[in-house]
Amino acid sequence: MSPTDIEPPSPVPPVSQRIRARLEAAGVRFHANDNIADHIEPGELDALQAEVAQQMQRVLESLVIDTRNDHNTRDTARRVSKMFIREVFRGRYAPIPPSTEFPNVERLNELMIIGPITVRSACSHHLCPIMGRAWVGVLPSEHSNLIGLSKYVRLIDWIMTRPQIQEEAVTQIADLLMDKLQPDGLAVVLEADHFCMHWRGVKDDHAKMTNSVMRGAFLRDANLRREFLALMNKGD
Repeated sequence: MSPTDIEPPSPVPPVSQRIRARLEAAGVRFHANDNIADHIEPGELDALQAEVAQQMQRVLESLVIDTRNDHNTRDTARRVSKMFIREVFRGRYAPIPPSTEFPNVERLNELMIIGPITVRSACSHHLCPIMGRAWVGVLPSEHSNLIGLSKYVRLIDWIMTRPQIQEEAVTQIADLLMDKLQPDGLAVVLEADHFCMHWRGVKDDHAKMTNSVMRGAFLRDANLRREFLALMNKGD
């Protein structure tokens, strides 16, 4: 057999394609605000960050920016890829943060309110910042789990550090906390500025969006809802 008869080795597909193929084979959804950490293998996040940097460099070149001679943008592609993978979108790629759950030994059953919690995200339409605040109301039962106050911040941040739509984000937060806490009632309110409204389109600097999700006792009991909303706004 001559050397010309030997087939060259197949090129290794980019890491993004390997992860995508794994997700599709498992029948797992991978929308912008989904978490895909369970389908990323060790070492692949570094490779994905490098791949995003290569693609970001192409975007800069398509914008006709001379990154070779412009000292301000020479390292922008690397910085943006690190920011996307490790910071503003890390909730897609990182596993859920640990949150030790404690049994409700004292059988607490009074309303608890956590907030305002600062939230930061980016809209999945334009990748513009979303900045705002969240409040959580919890009505525990004797069978509920309890978590520390800082864990609410970590869990909400895990949901928000993905390209998000606010209407979906508030539901994802409520679903996660209901699963973790198993309370009699749960309320989540999310209020945010959307910079796609500030920077483009109508350029309105004052409009905000506020969403709420009520579960269990908060959905059934109007007095409980009023108490939560009154206490939530007390500090404003």
